[in-house]
Amino acid sequence: MRRAALAGAAVAFATAVLAACGSSGGGPAAAGGTPSGPAASAPAVTAPAVPGPSGAPGGEPAGEDAREAGPQDAETPDLPKVPADEITPATGTFSKPQKEYLTDRVPQGMDPAAVLQTGQETCDRLRYLVKADRDIAVAAVVTGEVADAEPAVAHLCPRHQDLVDEAALGYPDGTHTSAALRPGRYRAPSPTKDCAWRLTGAKGKELAAGSSDTGRPVSLTVPASATAFTSTGCYAWLPEGATR
Repeated sequence: MRRAALAGAAVAFATAVLAACGSSGGGPAAAGGTPSGPAASAPAVTAPAVPGPSGAPGGEPAGEDAREAGPQDAETPDLPKVPADEITPATGTFSKPQKEYLTDRVPQGMDPAAVLQTGQETCDRLRYLVKADRDIAVAAVVTGEVADAEPAVAHLCPRHQDLVDEAALGYPDGTHTSAALRPGRYRAPSPTKDCAWRLTGAKGKELAAGSSDTGRPVSLTVPASATAFTSTGCYAWLPEGATR
């Protein structure tokens, strides 16, 4: 319970800092660094849920709404993109990693600095969530609450690559089947009090099932014989034994 209380307090702090970061994170710096430009309004991301002192989740997943609109629309296939050699800031210059991040991500008519700021804010969210609780940071990538983490980390904050690598081996709530299943031990670090899971094998035979109403971390083993894994209310499952 003491760990849960500390985690809840830490993420509450991280949420407050992220909110401040989102409202004050200026545009890119001039020549030689990050280009200057107008600040963009990036989609708000709710901090991942963690058990509070009473065991209740500290917040609800942002869900679909956290990934709508804004510069993220740059990835919509039917929007024409600015050619890589034409991506330039209003003032200053983009660094090579920034230019690589922006390639094929800037729609015609959009300020590339606004798209870049979205990636920078993703890195800021990860940085503050890691300070609060590393498991929560990984889970936020698994669930998509911190959206588009992979390209942002690859080009703008590679120090967080371990978070993305671990998240790629995790599972959000939902049903996962066939090739998506990887045998091994998994833990849900911040489930809700309605966490439930079920593992099935050939012909729908139930292999294991469980639930938890405590809000405390839970673990399970996905056997090699599993053909489907369904989770609800558990938020995210992370691989145990991952490099930390």
